[in-house]
Amino acid sequence: MPRPRPCPKTARVLLIGGGGREHAIAWAIRKSPRLEKLWITNPENAGLAALGVPCPVAMDMKDTFHMRRWCEKENIDLVVIGPEQPLAAGVSDVLESKTCAVFGPSKQAAQLEADKAFAKQVMRHAAIPTAEARIYRDSEAAILFVTTREEPCVIKASGLAAGKGAIVCDTTEQALEAIHRVAVAREFGNAGDTLIVEEKLSGQEVSVLALVDGRNIWMFEPCQDHKQVGEGDTGPNTGGMGAYCPAPILDNKTMALVEREIVVPTVDALRRDGIEYRGVLYVGLMLTPAGPKVLEFNCRFGDPECQPLMTRLTSDPIEMLWATATGGLERADITFDSRTACCVVMCSAGYPGTYEKGKIITGIEDAEALSTDEQHVVVFHAGTTRNSNGDLVTNGGRVLGVTALAQDLHAARDLANLACSRIHFEGAFYRHDIGDRVLVRT
Repeated sequence: MPRPRPCPKTARVLLIGGGGREHAIAWAIRKSPRLEKLWITNPENAGLAALGVPCPVAMDMKDTFHMRRWCEKENIDLVVIGPEQPLAAGVSDVLESKTCAVFGPSKQAAQLEADKAFAKQVMRHAAIPTAEARIYRDSEAAILFVTTREEPCVIKASGLAAGKGAIVCDTTEQALEAIHRVAVAREFGNAGDTLIVEEKLSGQEVSVLALVDGRNIWMFEPCQDHKQVGEGDTGPNTGGMGAYCPAPILDNKTMALVEREIVVPTVDALRRDGIEYRGVLYVGLMLTPAGPKVLEFNCRFGDPECQPLMTRLTSDPIEMLWATATGGLERADITFDSRTACCVVMCSAGYPGTYEKGKIITGIEDAEALSTDEQHVVVFHAGTTRNSNGDLVTNGGRVLGVTALAQDLHAARDLANLACSRIHFEGAFYRHDIGDRVLVRT
């Protein structure tokens, strides 16, 4: 456990990653009075390019020696790792030093996300509530198991699959097809080396995120993500079609239970195995009739949950990230706007399947012009770039995270949808019903 170090008065920051989550983090960091210079690794993202200085050295996870040398040369004070791949590759371990703090868990700790089989074993040993599951490295054994059962199940690739490696199956035929996709056709690549057959849980999903500095835990207010591509939670899973925060379906009593029975035991279980967790711990929960159960762990900010979180953050983001990375959370002053933020993701036609890139995007300025003293709109870039003419164009399946801050969820969702209606690119689509799970019940 590192000794807590005071946050530098002026900080040189390197942000690793190039999606909507990283644009939101960069947007927040740029507002910090402590920021001296922000380096970014992915200037092809047009939103990031407007906020940071491109790192001249390629951040190749197979060439970590030069990454570290560059950080030393540029006197980088803080490295913030956004995506899961560099965490799973151990970039945090390589770049951390006496002079450079790293926000993001070690390679060992990141196994909670990178290896779902490992996460299941941690939960079993710590008696953490989760779905019953069986782990297979042999597809034939998995096939034999599902053919003896009639209950719905979830087939998961154990490794990293960009949020798309969980397939919900209501019939045996669907389960057999999912096993083929994961373990035989290798739709998710090496992530399918090991697969998990898991009990299908029912209830509302909710995301609980916590900052962990190795010994202290700071809980964020809960968020709710919307994974499925279609209105009314229909169609295949995606990386996330929208999210809002705070989510009222978790009251203070249940949040205390989640902290006591899930977050704390997870961190303690890792420590017993000699693994110190420092960074964001993301817990994907299902609110079942028997209580909250863990669906998955992530070892970084969720995307798109990060967008409403950063929009609501009112305290210094560099101080928050630094305190987490250096063991100083107990003294950190972290505050959020009391209003609700809602992020609606605009996507390319065909997503989460195949899609075309290079579609010209217009209307972002018109969308952000909806901001007033009482409400705010910010458009985060997830999959954008500039073409040879300098036009802003699409460069991914999830293109923009249109985020609105307003008095309540209804107002925030309506404002985000209105902002989306002002943005145009060929084939654009988005869900209009982000938050409906709560609003319809209310």
